[in-house]
Amino acid sequence: MREDLTSVGFQELTTPAEVDAAMAAQQGTALLVVNSVCGCAAGAARPGVKAALAASPVKPDQLLTVFAGGDTEATARMREHLLPYPPSSPSIAVLKDGEIVHFIERHHIEGRSAQMIAQHLVMVLDEFCTPAVA
Repeated sequence: MREDLTSVGFQELTTPAEVDAAMAAQQGTALLVVNSVCGCAAGAARPGVKAALAASPVKPDQLLTVFAGGDTEATARMREHLLPYPPSSPSIAVLKDGEIVHFIERHHIEGRSAQMIAQHLVMVLDEFCTPAVA
């Protein structure tokens, strides 16, 4: 479950200190996934995120993740950074210069396919990410 995201370049934040450091240093755009052990994370969230990254012509500057099912202290700290959104796992946030510009809560993931999540994220990344200079 962890490797599903780290294998495609996500930096896993496993301690509150790592969360704070990553959030303090966040510049440009970041795609943050609050990972989970639930079925909607395995069936829609993680595959949708990976498909969006593969399909999108623009990429976030950072890929970050915390694991709600294992690193509870890091996840709790990240949730403080994600306020005013309530705790939600899985969830997906797009940040720009440390500010949340788009947030997908669990209830937006449940009942949707990975393809639907990917299509939505491609549009969000297109809106907020800077195209790579060739």
